[in-house]
Amino acid sequence: MRVAVVTDTTACLGPDRAEEAGVSVVPLHVHVGGTRSVPAREITPGEVVDILADGKQRASTSRPSPGELAEVYRRVAAETGCSTIVSVHLSAGVSGTVEAAELARDELAGEVTVEVVDSRVIGLAMGYAVLAGARAAAAGGDAQEVADVVRARSAASRTWFYVDTLDHLRRGGRIGRAAALVGTALAIKPLLTLRDGEVHPAAKVRTRAKALARLVELAVEAVEGARAEGRTVELAVHQLAAAEAAAELAGELAERTGLTAEIAELDPVVGVHTGPGTLGVVVAPGEVRSPG
Repeated sequence: MRVAVVTDTTACLGPDRAEEAGVSVVPLHVHVGGTRSVPAREITPGEVVDILADGKQRASTSRPSPGELAEVYRRVAAETGCSTIVSVHLSAGVSGTVEAAELARDELAGEVTVEVVDSRVIGLAMGYAVLAGARAAAAGGDAQEVADVVRARSAASRTWFYVDTLDHLRRGGRIGRAAALVGTALAIKPLLTLRDGEVHPAAKVRTRAKALARLVELAVEAVEGARAEGRTVELAVHQLAAAEAAAELAGELAERTGLTAEIAELDPVVGVHTGPGTLGVVVAPGEVRSPG
């Protein structure tokens, strides 16, 4: 194998799916009550919901350390015999994981070659890009080709999410440009997006129903735009403690677009910052369809 692909748990790729694709996954960490640190793969989204709902212990998150990443890089290189690793991570605008990966890369200079990619997205917007990169690697692509595939798929993706409250994003310092909404949070239901790697307001509406209706409209517009370019499209609905609403949202999207939306629970680390009741939609354009 010439190139191996590494990502982190916020790509929302389950262990089986990642293993099947040949992708190694590094966990971010959830901290509970300031005393307990748990790798994301060892805590469930349901446990995060319970901690947030209880409110007795503060939940926070942290990136993997450069040492953890370096250890994974060494293991992947030894197990696969690859010459280069493409390491893809959530947006540097919301996490220090990219920086940690760059420090690990520098530590291993001359030992393992690592290409670090800031996806500038999160969730399955990153997950789909990682899988595309893994397919390029399996087809014999070199590190630059694999990284270019990942960057192109990430850049083409659109992500929107509805949160019941901005409090969790504000407390975690991940609120980005949506901070402008905090003063009016009681009067609106926030609909947000990731743009240029940061959280931005996507729409200001006054009810949950209107927020979700707008979420559907935005996703349908993005799907239609991708199809107009002749592209395939992958569609996903993310949720945290909102399984029934996610199924309804996926059904409406299927009716409007003809696409089956994958429903995926949010990674625990992301869930700490968005809170229970989160619903998100990812529209991920792929390759241009071949004529005929």
